[in-house]
Amino acid sequence: MSVCVYKEHSQASVRITDYHTNIVQIEKNWELIRDDLKDEKIEKANRDVLSMENIWEFVRCADIEDVKETLDKQIECNMKIAREGIRGNYGANIGSILLKMEGDAVQVRAKAMAAAGSDARMNGCGLPVVINSGSGNQGITCSVPVLVYGESLNCDIEKIYRALLLSNLTAIYIKAGIGTLSAYCGAVSAGAAAGAGIAYLHGGGYEEIKHTVVNALAIVSGIVCDGAKASCAAKIASSVEAGIVGYYMYLNEQEFCAGEGIVAEGIDRTIENIGILGKEGMKETNKKIIEMMIK
Repeated sequence: MSVCVYKEHSQASVRITDYHTNIVQIEKNWELIRDDLKDEKIEKANRDVLSMENIWEFVRCADIEDVKETLDKQIECNMKIAREGIRGNYGANIGSILLKMEGDAVQVRAKAMAAAGSDARMNGCGLPVVINSGSGNQGITCSVPVLVYGESLNCDIEKIYRALLLSNLTAIYIKAGIGTLSAYCGAVSAGAAAGAGIAYLHGGGYEEIKHTVVNALAIVSGIVCDGAKASCAAKIASSVEAGIVGYYMYLNEQEFCAGEGIVAEGIDRTIENIGILGKEGMKETNKKIIEMMIK
């Protein structure tokens, strides 16, 4: 994909290939200043090795020093834009509306702060965000609710780091099956992943975490992606709430069982179904949404 812009007597163009952030050519005033088209393609990480058990094992055993720098950046950047979204006037102000409507309980703050980060990002705020699966909104969604709960529960920093690891990797795992472009809303996978991180902060083990994710995915997997805009914040709020509800369902000995809709036997098979839904089932949906948007 190439984009060219003009202003008075100046011109600039940028070309990307393969994925959103892979800039291979930059041209300014008809002079080529970057040309990586002939370079070998950067090998992307193999996500086929991911499974929920592997993620859980890594979260429990990882040396935090190996990931601390990245997670510290995520904490700093994503909370900063969430706070800015609450303070400022961005988009539909979903975050601040939720706080006015539902109060200041932690389960409200978790979804409101995540929504506020998206309010700001989707509507002109220039603050940086640490992404997940190529998406700023997904990066906000899988981190901010976990951080809100970590603070509320007075968790130590190592527990928060591990909860963020769990949430980020779970979001990547779910999104990997869906693919880069889909009509399946990425906030859904990130919200379910945030539920996993929240369950971990409460002392939950593998059983709590896998049931939380499955329950959350069963609730909100019908949300479609129709572009980056103000309503993303509301979709994020709904998805984070589904993650929280999914956890409390398990605490109350409730769950969505295999055979109920897209829920399959076990978390990995359910996530596989989500991938099939997003990558294959929504191909035509994606085309129709694009047709509607460009009419």
